[in-house]
Amino acid sequence: MTADGLGLASRVALVTGGSRGIGRAAAVRLARAGARVAVNYVRDERGALEAVDEIRRNGGEAVALRADVSDPEQARRLVADAAAKWERLDVLVNNAGIWPDNPAGSADLEAWDRAFSVNARAAFVVTEAALPHLEKSRGAIVFVSSTAGQRGEAGHSAYAASKGALISYTKSLASELGPRGVRVNCVAPGWIDTDMSAEALSDPASRRAIEQTIPLGRVGSAEDVAGAILFLVSDLARHVHGEILNVNGGSVLVG
Repeated sequence: MTADGLGLASRVALVTGGSRGIGRAAAVRLARAGARVAVNYVRDERGALEAVDEIRRNGGEAVALRADVSDPEQARRLVADAAAKWERLDVLVNNAGIWPDNPAGSADLEAWDRAFSVNARAAFVVTEAALPHLEKSRGAIVFVSSTAGQRGEAGHSAYAASKGALISYTKSLASELGPRGVRVNCVAPGWIDTDMSAEALSDPASRRAIEQTIPLGRVGSAEDVAGAILFLVSDLARHVHGEILNVNGGSVLVG
């Protein structure tokens, strides 16, 4: 893919949770399209630096920025550092997330609070901090939700509820920020082969059972989701606003 027609040349993107999985794939894909990318991480410094190295080897510009986005102070500093690096911010990909177990009846309030802190509240704080920059650049925001946020998920209600919150947040912001020049969209991945889902997908029988629920017959890749993110922040999607783009192989057919 070339950068022709995408409108991302020299734009600046911040990807939260960018050291692995969907975040890393999105960072690399955005850089290939010409964006300068701030790769956020909290623990996996090695993964973040490897992503930065990959981008630089291919002629792009990138920097790794450590911040725990569940901490409001660190989240705000992350945005400030990303914007200061290249003196602008055009694209925000809110990808950081966790997938805790919390079966019904466990009364696991800690898991519930942690899921909302990382998956939903962090996205709110980062977005609020980024808005002045994005309004100035007439930029774009993409939230990474999940099919769990659309249909629920047994044993993972905190995750599903927090991802559902991102869908509602996307629609609310779209109504409010469109007139202010900022486009807001969301991707909702299904089963994606990443570190987060590795344990669930490691058993061949379980993986086959999951694949049988997907009309396209396979578990998605991080690159599949990164392509959708690239589309949504590019000029190809300049009139796409407030959308929830499903990347699930047809497993959940919702609009």
